[in-house]
Amino acid sequence: HRPKGHPEIYPLVLTTKTQEIFNCRIDEDVTDEQPYKLINKEDIFEDLRNRAAVSDFHPVKKIVQEYPGNELLLVYDKDFKYGLNFYLIGTEEGKENYLNPPEVPEEQEEYKEHIPEDVYIYKPPVSKPWVSLGSEKEIEEESVTESTKQITYMISRKRSEFGAPIKFSDQNASSVKDAYIECTAYPDKNFTLKQLEKDVGMQVIPQIKDISTQTKWTYPKNATTQYYPREFSEEEKETLKQSKPLVDFLNNASISVEIALQQNEIMNTFIDDWKYLAEEEGTFGDKTDTYLKEYQSFTDLHSPTEKMITCVSWHPTIYGLIAVSVAVRLSFEDRVHFSGKLLLQPSLILFWSFSDPIHPQLMLESPDDIFCFKFCPSDPNIIAGGCINGQIVMWDITAHADRIENIKAGGSRSKRATLKPMFLLEPESNKEAMYIRHCAVSSIENGHKKVITDIHWLSDTFEINRMGSVFENRSGICCQLVTCSADCTICFWDIRPQKPLTPQTTEKKKEESIEIPFDVPSTFLHLDLSWKPLTKVRLSKGETSLDHCPTKISLNEDHLLCKTQDKMLAQSKTEKAEEMNPYHNLESGMANLLKPIDDFCTKFFVGTEEGEVIYTDWKMEKDPETGRLMSKKPVSHHTIHDGTVHTIQRSPFYNDIILTVGGWNVAIWKEGVMTGPLLHSCCAPKRYTSGHWSLTRPGVFYIGREDGYIDIWDLLEKTHEPAQSQNICITMITYIKPWIFSSKQQFIATADYYGTLHILEIPWTLSRPSTNEMASVNHYFEREVKHLEYVEQRKKIREQEKKEMELEMAKKKVKTYQKSKEQMQAELKMDYESYLELEKTVLINLGLIKVTEKGSYMEVM
Repeated sequence: HRPKGHPEIYPLVLTTKTQEIFNCRIDEDVTDEQPYKLINKEDIFEDLRNRAAVSDFHPVKKIVQEYPGNELLLVYDKDFKYGLNFYLIGTEEGKENYLNPPEVPEEQEEYKEHIPEDVYIYKPPVSKPWVSLGSEKEIEEESVTESTKQITYMISRKRSEFGAPIKFSDQNASSVKDAYIECTAYPDKNFTLKQLEKDVGMQVIPQIKDISTQTKWTYPKNATTQYYPREFSEEEKETLKQSKPLVDFLNNASISVEIALQQNEIMNTFIDDWKYLAEEEGTFGDKTDTYLKEYQSFTDLHSPTEKMITCVSWHPTIYGLIAVSVAVRLSFEDRVHFSGKLLLQPSLILFWSFSDPIHPQLMLESPDDIFCFKFCPSDPNIIAGGCINGQIVMWDITAHADRIENIKAGGSRSKRATLKPMFLLEPESNKEAMYIRHCAVSSIENGHKKVITDIHWLSDTFEINRMGSVFENRSGICCQLVTCSADCTICFWDIRPQKPLTPQTTEKKKEESIEIPFDVPSTFLHLDLSWKPLTKVRLSKGETSLDHCPTKISLNEDHLLCKTQDKMLAQSKTEKAEEMNPYHNLESGMANLLKPIDDFCTKFFVGTEEGEVIYTDWKMEKDPETGRLMSKKPVSHHTIHDGTVHTIQRSPFYNDIILTVGGWNVAIWKEGVMTGPLLHSCCAPKRYTSGHWSLTRPGVFYIGREDGYIDIWDLLEKTHEPAQSQNICITMITYIKPWIFSSKQQFIATADYYGTLHILEIPWTLSRPSTNEMASVNHYFEREVKHLEYVEQRKKIREQEKKEMELEMAKKKVKTYQKSKEQMQAELKMDYESYLELEKTVLINLGLIKVTEKGSYMEVM
């Protein structure tokens, strides 16, 4: 960047080291009195050879090579007139002008002394040649030009009619032919515009009538009137009491009045019987209320950047504690542009409590933004998350469990009464949130290459090997993970050491690795920066070399992990009694023999970035040509959604029913039915962004939209559209997660794009299942399966009928071409005879042939 008006000046930045090499140190070698330094050209070349691109003279290397002289003038720019601390003069003329400035005449010097500094001296403009910088192209692009071709009409008349007199007269248009042409209006479908939206303002006002009257004023005068009641006399009263009509009326009416008074005392006659028709039960709120109520909201007020919530998860055992992961709201290009600033900001998972909506209780640090995470079903203190850079992060918050958990022992009535976890914090601990560093991260080279979009723990009942075969779990705890990423791979991970670790190897690894802080547990030290996936699954697109890009997955064992709450509570109690965490001794059990599990379903559902739903197998097979392990072909493949699949989840009541949400529609699938979805909704007015099944009602699920609304679907009420929609926020809903707080109270956590977590209370009608609801919904799914089978049968019948019709048409065409020789000769003879008859008829009509009395023909000459 060279300053305007001085093309010979080249600004430079000289570091302290460069100043020492060339003896041009500021305030020592170059000062205000002598702000310049002559540098030999060969010294600059030597510095370029030694330091190459690191040299501060590298930007002006070409200028130095083309300089005609031996010494270049380097000037110290104290006031940063040209933007940097030094500048180089690249011409001999500029060098001479700086060292020997032209002398100014004495008269002009005296004139300058008398002129004040703040007086403006006019300098006439100097004309310069026009230099095109491309502005004329912009003018051409912005200018309006005729794009349509002009139509030219030519009207002509005879030359003899020029100048002829013209006489106008009246005539009836309908009586003269072609004088009146009616152009009736008709609707043109090509140019019909349908009005979709119309703003109409209406103001309703009462009818007003102005009426005036004039009263005649008379002379006022005072007047009084006395009214008195009209009473029966004593004789009339006695006569009326003894009259028979009055006695009969009182006898007839008294019975009805007494019954009405008794009924008012017994029951409330104004009660709504329809409202209280259902069975009575003490619940929170009104039974008729069907809307989600705002219970609480959480926002990170201390974050310096704008962030969105990417994943939400309730703590499995501690009620009132919820964890959320946040990420910066930037596109991919903006992330690359601001990558330097983003490295200085921590990427966190925040733990929020109902007791403190302002300060997060725990903050889990990660190397990059987390887009998905899950609590370990065997131990909720173990957390696994997926980063945007493709790494898996592991945390162990066992050391901080006392801070967030306080288990109180109750009576011995039931298991649930003995273990009642609550979230209690001391007042001192609320002041400062605790940052917890991650225990381990996966290897960058061997893991995912792009953002991890979904992560799941495998059940503690089984484990798999690198071939995908299923065996009994040797450790008895959840020790394997499955992840999917935008790099078109699905990876299975094992947190246990694949090789037995000796104390010497662990001590050696501690010495070789980076110094670990004292507050970071060594639970997963053997995985840090060296963790590799156990196996990788790719979803091939058939004959092409491309692969499907998975975004969400759903395993067959996911429903088991949703119902392990009591098991986890009991397990946490036994672990505290034994004071031994199995995750601190992961290598135990690895020496046991693997016992295979027969008849285990290894197939799972995958949602892709293109809106496809794939049912595939994770087992690997060997390529018969190369012998390498390769993924199996998908069992079924359907393109149902018109956008990225954000949710793919199994029903908590039916293991084989799966909900998928993506684009502008929703679909419900049944495992084993490969013909298509049981339910496929029409396109919604706004794009769907998240979804989740209800935890207590089999026929209810919640769908989040990009405009901040939640669509609540109830399959018992409507199957073609949502039962109701409710506005939650003003921006896109990024995640939905319900939770059962108690038998009488349920919550649903809703996260939005602006980083706010809304906790909503689910009403009684959406949390309490109706009588036989599970059987009714199951019957609906069975009907849809039969309907799909019927449709498939009809398709086959139609295809068979179409084939038969095509065969009949082909046979008819063949028959027309396969005529015998005799038939063709007979047809030709008949055509010739008909031609002769036609010829005779024409000749007779022309009078060339006459018919005689005997019936013969005679030619006329």
